[in-house]
Amino acid sequence: MADELLKYRIAFAAVRGMGVELAQQLLDVFPDEASFFTASSRELEGLLHTHSKITDDSYRHKLLMMAEEEVEFVTDNGIDVTYFTDSNFPARLLNAPDAPILLYGKGRCDLNRGKVVSIVGTRNATPYGTRFCGDLIAELAACFGDELLIVSGLAYGIDIAAHRAALREGVATVAVLAHGLNTIYPAMHRSTANDMVKHGGALLSDYTSHDYISRANFLARNRIVAALADCTVVVESAEKGGAMVTANIASSYNRDVFALPGRSTDAYSAGCNRLIGRNVASLITSGEDLMKAMQWETANQQPKSGTQCELFPELSQEEQMVLDFIKGCGDDAVHVNKIYATLKVPMSQLLGILINLEFKGVVTPLPGNKYSAS
Repeated sequence: MADELLKYRIAFAAVRGMGVELAQQLLDVFPDEASFFTASSRELEGLLHTHSKITDDSYRHKLLMMAEEEVEFVTDNGIDVTYFTDSNFPARLLNAPDAPILLYGKGRCDLNRGKVVSIVGTRNATPYGTRFCGDLIAELAACFGDELLIVSGLAYGIDIAAHRAALREGVATVAVLAHGLNTIYPAMHRSTANDMVKHGGALLSDYTSHDYISRANFLARNRIVAALADCTVVVESAEKGGAMVTANIASSYNRDVFALPGRSTDAYSAGCNRLIGRNVASLITSGEDLMKAMQWETANQQPKSGTQCELFPELSQEEQMVLDFIKGCGDDAVHVNKIYATLKVPMSQLLGILINLEFKGVVTPLPGNKYSAS
């Protein structure tokens, strides 16, 4: 794409309030994006029959100045820019009235795959939720393989559990970020983000490298998480939070919403139970439940070879000892210090064992240096 065209598209996408519907309305009036910026304030006001900030010459000039710098940034960093009129723009996203008209992406991933599932939830994931996340993705991966795409937000808890489970199963996974691609937040998930890009997934954002990170960004990006997918699964959530926002947005887009039920006394199942009780979400306890509800045909499909964790992975004596200890603690997550104090394994060796067990898909890392059996 020529730099001049890209500059005008970036600036056009950055107009306050710009979405697919507004962009289409403006391009019905102007022959192209450049014409919107080269027109005078008086011409704009006459064509749009209104006076607002977007008709102001200085406002549009600032957007163009920002866009020139952004063109240089995306070019220097190998970032793909996808515009809403491009053939590879996510088709599902076009059906959302407030969808962004431009996406910045790192990694080449087909966002129009046949089966796209968004998985969201609390940042305070429990072993119950994390284990379900892994089981759900493993079951879907076995049935759909390369046809499947997992979408989430790279946040702590359920988000990162979904991305890592997808990586274990050899499934492409996409993170929708609440900031520009000049950074990764949280920083400790940078390694996972890099692995996602390397293994057929992507990092997506509608924010430029000039945009500041704010709380509002995280809520706004949830509309993209919801709109990219055929359905949204809420694994664990309190009664309020980003996952609940995403679920309600998905429902407003007429997308299917599913939720994992939990005990009435569990704080991080309260949101899921509420979604189910209000008929916003359908109850699921397995991938089979989701596939039946979505009417996704699986009879003629075979598991993808070489991508699932082995049912009985080969473990060393030390690995088996650590795994047995973690399993012996039941559903409770185990802090690494407790494993160290009980088994008397040198900490440096223990950390290596835990990494190997995670790679083999038999333990799941949780926030706070805790682990549970997968």
